[in-house]
Amino acid sequence: MELMATIRIALRAIARNKLRSCLTSLGIIIGVGAVIAMVALGQGAQHQVQQQIAAMGSNVLFVGSGTMNRGGVRLGWGNTKTLVYDDVAAIRRECPAVSMVAAGTGTSAQIVFGNDNWYTRITGTEPEYLDIRAWPLDEGTNFTQDDVQTAANVAVIGDTVRKNLFPAADPVGQTVRINSLPFRVIGVLSVKGSSVAMGNDQDDVILMPYTTVQKKMNGTQWLAYAMVSAQSKEASFAAQGQIEGVLRDRHRIRQPQDDDFFVRNMADVADLYDQQTTVMTLLLASIASVSLIVGGIGIMNIMLVSVTERTREIGIRMAIGATEDDVQRQFLTEAVVLSVMGGAIGIVSGLALSFLIPRVLGWPVSISTTAILIAVLFSIAVGVFFGYYPARKAARLNPIEALRYE
Repeated sequence: MELMATIRIALRAIARNKLRSCLTSLGIIIGVGAVIAMVALGQGAQHQVQQQIAAMGSNVLFVGSGTMNRGGVRLGWGNTKTLVYDDVAAIRRECPAVSMVAAGTGTSAQIVFGNDNWYTRITGTEPEYLDIRAWPLDEGTNFTQDDVQTAANVAVIGDTVRKNLFPAADPVGQTVRINSLPFRVIGVLSVKGSSVAMGNDQDDVILMPYTTVQKKMNGTQWLAYAMVSAQSKEASFAAQGQIEGVLRDRHRIRQPQDDDFFVRNMADVADLYDQQTTVMTLLLASIASVSLIVGGIGIMNIMLVSVTERTREIGIRMAIGATEDDVQRQFLTEAVVLSVMGGAIGIVSGLALSFLIPRVLGWPVSISTTAILIAVLFSIAVGVFFGYYPARKAARLNPIEALRYE
């Protein structure tokens, strides 16, 4: 029997019980649609995380002052006072895998402009900080190395600060008060969004020379951290080892002493989040694929009922020359056609759901052609797997007994 003829007969048999066929395919429709939508949701989250990590800057390493032990109590990072600017200069000078480095310290303060005020983070750093973070300016200019040397009262503000202090005015050139000191706003940062690691608003910040923060706000000589950019992502691991070696040597740390600093490689963070989101995507897809199994069981159940209902028809087919292979192929084709029809509708449903999720819930999605292909192949496999037993049962019927069946 030709394939097209077999398919036409299968379509006629399915059309005789339209409602039953639709209900049978429903499990496949839901399964395929759910797999496509869940994978799109998982990959959308993965892409968003990677974009947020990329927003931290390219090939970035974070060098932080470490913990300290006081009376048996281990305090968190930032409590040691051993990280100084000479360490930053040594990293810049002695680590060939390092491209740029910027000292960093910080505090928080109330910022006042006219009748408006806003409490925000203040980051003291160097001009290279914006290049390391790949953070352009929307308007104005960055502070210079001369500003760092003279501890100038200049500031570059984030977008959140601009919205709250300058809702209607141009901030560049304006003077704000921080701890009763006047600061001239020289630039506005572009929108960066939320941090992937902490979820905090990266735009709620003011940048200024680290020397200004040290001398006029904190009254300190040490640094809280340094931001480092490696020559490349691959070189970031070499840079990490070089930085650790330089700082251990400068701080006279010997084994088995603990480091009084730490180096965090954003490439490791990116890989960690990538693994987590991949596991989440697989978990979502696995849960959704349960519907495909349920749909396959439904197909097998209906095909068994169909074999029973059409026993006399099977006997007549065999009596006029149909072989066991012809009968088996016929019923297997019907199962596959049911499954493929459900898969096709499921693809449309999954794509529609993928487009609907970001509009209704605001969650990011990324439609995967691989997921669509796998869902289609899986739906065909379900039809073949769960249709084989009913088809084999139909093929093994005794023609004489089948003709006698009422």
